[in-house]
Amino acid sequence: MKDRTTSDATKDVTEAFLAHRNLLFTVAYEMLGSAADAEDVLQETWLRWAGVDPGIVRDRRAYLVRITTRQALTHLRTLGRRKESYLGPWLPEPLLTAPDVAEDAELADSVSMAMLLVLETLTPTERAVFVLREVFDLAYDEIAQAVEKTPVAVRQIAHRARAHVAARRPRAVASAAETERTVEAFRRAVETSDLQRLLDVLAPDVVLLTDGGGVVRAALAPVVGAGEVARVLGRIGGAAALRPAQVNGDPALLVLLDGAVDTVLAMRVDDGLITGLYAVRNPEKLAHLDRRTTLSR
Repeated sequence: MKDRTTSDATKDVTEAFLAHRNLLFTVAYEMLGSAADAEDVLQETWLRWAGVDPGIVRDRRAYLVRITTRQALTHLRTLGRRKESYLGPWLPEPLLTAPDVAEDAELADSVSMAMLLVLETLTPTERAVFVLREVFDLAYDEIAQAVEKTPVAVRQIAHRARAHVAARRPRAVASAAETERTVEAFRRAVETSDLQRLLDVLAPDVVLLTDGGGVVRAALAPVVGAGEVARVLGRIGGAAALRPAQVNGDPALLVLLDGAVDTVLAMRVDDGLITGLYAVRNPEKLAHLDRRTTLSR
């Protein structure tokens, strides 16, 4: 009887974790911008959750989110130290996402490259509070337990984080159809090395960030301006194949060399023009591109 009871409890704990796994991964990824670190956070969350008596937990989803948030905060501070010594621009780890992510406008916006870079400008606690409140709609008292602050303090942090993000987020959210049209026009221009067509889809003040992590060749500073960016991109056409993909909820391009992914090109589109280009080349950040990642709220 005892063994059966223990077995039932283990099964119960496991099923609860698996039921919320995609949500927990999304929380960790939005806080960290790194799928590898998010997976580590999930492993640590599981180890802590496995030692809990589920019978005493009133709200399992909230409890698991609380564990995940605390582990992610610890990783976020460590990740911050790694970024300080990172060679060149640091970009989030790109994820291939399913069409249903794009259909959830709020989720797609929250995991886009542009938004993840905005979240990088928040403090760790501000980022946690913003993600839990604005993306996952957790109550202030739940967030307070997760970040170990008072509900009053969390409200103040949320207000400050919202204002910070609002001042830096994309000027206008482009529709999925508009973004797809712009990305397709961009793809044709790059494939044909057509400088004029590139200039037609690039905003005058477009910024290209390339993340090679010191492992592969990449610009160590932002490339600014349509002319400069077009000249850099004009070198791609003859050497690589471009494949459309859904990356972080948005249309993007995979740059293939000899059939393997060499670069992920994610974009920010405003008013039909590309205002931001994010080229992830660091091989360590391309490990999750062999499969789609399921994100959920």
